[in-house]
Amino acid sequence: MEPGSTSPFGGVEIVITDRRWHAHVRDVPRLVARALLAADCAASVALTDDRTVQRLNYRDRGKNKPTNVLTYEHPQEILLAFGVVQREAAREGKSIAAHLTHLLVHGALHLQGYDHHHPGEAREMESEEAKILARLRVPNPWKNR
Repeated sequence: MEPGSTSPFGGVEIVITDRRWHAHVRDVPRLVARALLAADCAASVALTDDRTVQRLNYRDRGKNKPTNVLTYEHPQEILLAFGVVQREAAREGKSIAAHLTHLLVHGALHLQGYDHHHPGEAREMESEEAKILARLRVPNPWKNR
């Protein structure tokens, strides 16, 4: 799939506008589809760049900086910024693919009503993320924190 193209994969619409996703993650469409299936989520996914996510984050949340993942409810969509995801993965000593999988699950749970603004909510969301990631054979990102 060429950068900027749209492809349905396993019933999930995936748009990749930053070619670095292909260069750093093997079989991106399959990884995205597996993560969303495990999280029981049918959202579309946009794998894009920091600038695009920063612009949307400012427009929709008033925060003039890129973030790793943005979610939208109507229609359901999960957007991820390559640069942020790459930097976080490096800082945390994990692969971009593992971090991408975690953030896809995280975004899917947001779309299902989970949140992490309060400690109890955060623990519940982290526990659900860990369960889903275990099914995908991705290490628990909350262990040893």
